[in-house]
Amino acid sequence: MEIKGETATADVAGTRKEISLRLLDGAGVGDFVIIHAGFAIEKLDTARALETLKLIEEITRP
Repeated sequence: MEIKGETATADVAGTRKEISLRLLDGAGVGDFVIIHAGFAIEKLDTARALETLKLIEEITRP
């Protein structure tokens, strides 16, 4: 993730997306965040983020 002011460029499943950090304090480069409607809304610790990504992969796998 790259941060410029209240905007960040995030990697979302391999695609770079521009997101707003206006609703979330303390997000930094390398953090995992939940994004909704273009806004980072929650910061996740690494363990929770990896578990969430694993679950998403399991339910979206054909």
